[in-house]
Amino acid sequence: MSKPKPARYRTTNWSTYSDALRKRGSLLIWLDKEIAWHAPHEGRPGRPPVFSNAAIQFCLSIKILFKLPLRQTAGMVASLLRLAGLDWPVPDYSTLCRRQKTLKVQIPYRRAGGPLNLLVDNEALTA
Repeated sequence: MSKPKPARYRTTNWSTYSDALRKRGSLLIWLDKEIAWHAPHEGRPGRPPVFSNAAIQFCLSIKILFKLPLRQTAGMVASLLRLAGLDWPVPDYSTLCRRQKTLKVQIPYRRAGGPLNLLVDNEALTA
């Protein structure tokens, strides 16, 4: 028995095809400036955490979405905050490593049918 012939697709509208390829790389990140980036003081003994769970979860979401190591994640988050015009400090890789043990970041699988929109607001990231 012979192999079936593979389907052959012909592109007739190159401008639409080119636009669709360009949109696959589209990324839009919304940052709520009212987000609690710094952790509140809890009054427990020991050094209080500097960054809130929302800040750590945002960094870990970027890490998972782009499959980055922790040091590169810190660099990307710093550049995203700079692009957004925010002068917030960025957690270093050791802080992210330590805090990722207690925070679970779950991003559901999604097919690449359009641009990726990541919304970061205070309500979605607080636990």
